[in-house]
Amino acid sequence: MDDSQACGCGALRAALAEAHLALDGAHNEITAEIDARERVETQLRQAQKLEAVGRLAAGVAHEINTPVQFVNDSLHFVREAVNDSLPLLAKLRELRQAALEVPALVAEATDTGALEDELDFDYLLTEMPKALSRALDGLGRIANIVRSLKEFAHPDQKTMSDLHLAQAIRSTLTIAAHEYKLVADVETELGDLPPLRCHAGEINQVLLNLIVNAAHAIGDRVAVTQQRGTITIRTRADGDWVVIEIADTGKGIPAEIQERVFDPFFTTKGVGKGTGQGLALARSVMEKHAGELSFVSTVDVGTTFTLRLPTSTSAVQTEGDAVRMTG
Repeated sequence: MDDSQACGCGALRAALAEAHLALDGAHNEITAEIDARERVETQLRQAQKLEAVGRLAAGVAHEINTPVQFVNDSLHFVREAVNDSLPLLAKLRELRQAALEVPALVAEATDTGALEDELDFDYLLTEMPKALSRALDGLGRIANIVRSLKEFAHPDQKTMSDLHLAQAIRSTLTIAAHEYKLVADVETELGDLPPLRCHAGEINQVLLNLIVNAAHAIGDRVAVTQQRGTITIRTRADGDWVVIEIADTGKGIPAEIQERVFDPFFTTKGVGKGTGQGLALARSVMEKHAGELSFVSTVDVGTTFTLRLPTSTSAVQTEGDAVRMTG
């Protein structure tokens, strides 16, 4: 091979290498664009789902609220009527006792006494007010759940609104009570914070997902240890940030999977208990709010998720800032 041929071969190899690099670069750009598009599509689907669920929840809460209100009003009326009737019943009993001294009325008074005994009237007088009070307490709990559901729903996900974090957390705990009440106690340390301007329904959903995850983690550990756990929720201000910590005494996240917990559809839960979307949604929402999401976890000790949200609404209005995560 002469020098000219060697030079030609070298130039060809250089051209092929350059083309290969260009193809690699183009492939990486296309892959990144596809990933970004899939992220946007996932966020859009989640937003649509949240809006639909929010509207449904708000509608159901509104429909339940009306019958609860008139049943509550009726029970209050009955309880007051029973309490007001007690002095009259006492007088009638005195009258019956007096009638036993009148020969012409002895039979009727005796029959009245027998009927009281048959009805166990003393027991009724003691227990009716208690039963009405229990019923009113139950209705009060239903009303609290309905109110929490209405506050939680925020069906309009397109607009920002002021969110009072302390009330949002209390409402979310009410909504999620069935998930944790059998396995964990809840402790809250809620700082005095100004309203947070944000997409309130989405932040509520993040809180719900993290609380439910904490309950499930504790439930898995309780199944082994038979000891109740604790969910601790703290809020505080940190300069231009609002900080929310949700800690659990669950089984913890093994180090080898900590980098995957935010991946869509990744879950360590059993079939039918989780879809792997909760933490992925939390990451997406924090990304939308230019927030920070981090966690620390130790196996058999527990996990603490920390959310940091900017108090400035300008950051929330600019979507696409990368979420900063540590594990």
